[in-house]
Amino acid sequence: MKAQTNDSIKKENFSFHGQTTIIYQYKPGFSAPYSGQNSLSTEEEQSNSVTSTLFAGARLWKGASVYINPEMAGGSGLSKVLGLGDAPNGETFRVGSTSPKIYLARLYFTQLFALNGNTIAQESDQNQLAGQIPEKYIGITVGKVCLSDFFDQNTYSHDPRTQFMNWGLMSNGAWDYPANTRGYIPSAILQYVTPVNEWRLAFSLLPEVANGLPVNWSMGKANSVTLEYARHYTMFGKPGTIRVLGFVTNGKMGNYREAIALNPSAPVIEDVQQYGNKKYGFGLNAEQEITDDMGAFFRASWNDGYTQTWAFTEIDESISLGVSEKGTLWNRKQDTAGLAVVASGISDPHKDYLASGGYGFMLGDGKLNYAIESATEFYYAAQLNNNLYLTGGYEFVMNPGYNKDRNGLVNIFSLRLHAEL
Repeated sequence: MKAQTNDSIKKENFSFHGQTTIIYQYKPGFSAPYSGQNSLSTEEEQSNSVTSTLFAGARLWKGASVYINPEMAGGSGLSKVLGLGDAPNGETFRVGSTSPKIYLARLYFTQLFALNGNTIAQESDQNQLAGQIPEKYIGITVGKVCLSDFFDQNTYSHDPRTQFMNWGLMSNGAWDYPANTRGYIPSAILQYVTPVNEWRLAFSLLPEVANGLPVNWSMGKANSVTLEYARHYTMFGKPGTIRVLGFVTNGKMGNYREAIALNPSAPVIEDVQQYGNKKYGFGLNAEQEITDDMGAFFRASWNDGYTQTWAFTEIDESISLGVSEKGTLWNRKQDTAGLAVVASGISDPHKDYLASGGYGFMLGDGKLNYAIESATEFYYAAQLNNNLYLTGGYEFVMNPGYNKDRNGLVNIFSLRLHAEL
């Protein structure tokens, strides 16, 4: 069959793009009868975060390309990103310290093998070279990546730099996806992509410690395998996609029940860490275009919750849904407004561990009166010019840290400035 062409897309051998995102958040004080070392602070707070990234890519040979992303990050989240499973700033999980630091975010190689003669046009973008790519292909990617660049994609809720900022909305909360504290990890990814169906399989390493930076290179004992299937469809003439994800993580993780048995009054999960422990789970992710300007999304995820959270956030079950609307109706077609809600929970062993006074890397009030944690977020992103966006956001959180005793009025206000080149 004859390949599809688009004369307006010119093949490029090198690609350079950049982004900078600055997020300011403010939280008024709220009341609570007690706090622990990992609690969301009851005091009035404000925080700032910044990331700047260079996206550079080069074409090597037919179907092959390499990408490198130096990145600078600094600042911090509210309460040092403690006290919430559904943390309010999706940029702060990449920040290892308050002082700006430059590091290598991504460095990876990709090879595509065409399965037929058809091609589609691809525009130049971040980590994407303009030109024709196979319509149907097998792809192999190896290197240091952000796994959520490949898995759990969603048109309406995935990028905290331009969309919803809450952790529980940007990804499936119970997918403890392998990453260091900045969100990157060495991985090998195999993809099978057609216009209707997509399969992805990843083998990833893990950080040496929970939410840490150094990588554990004992890949036979510490690793994570992620599998995802995506199906594209049309409903009432509008496109949609449903994705199903599963993962199994093996590593030197602690077991909540064993930690409680060893020290019932003050369990420490690090005291029972050993190789051979596993964490597994799944996620469902759906998106649907409703009109030319409006779309909706839904996610649901779960993990077994017996072993400690290792990389992402302390959520063992989560459900979220929301809508996104372009500003065409009010003559601001490049603006976007979004409204979404997420409700998250933890497993019984995880509850008992926190109630006994245990601490994770994000949670720990010293005790626990359990309740589902929820967050509602609204944002409005206004285009200032072709490459600059200003966003105002509001989040309302109930039962922070899954603790009904600390359910004061938690309001979080955000300003985000995002620039792309």
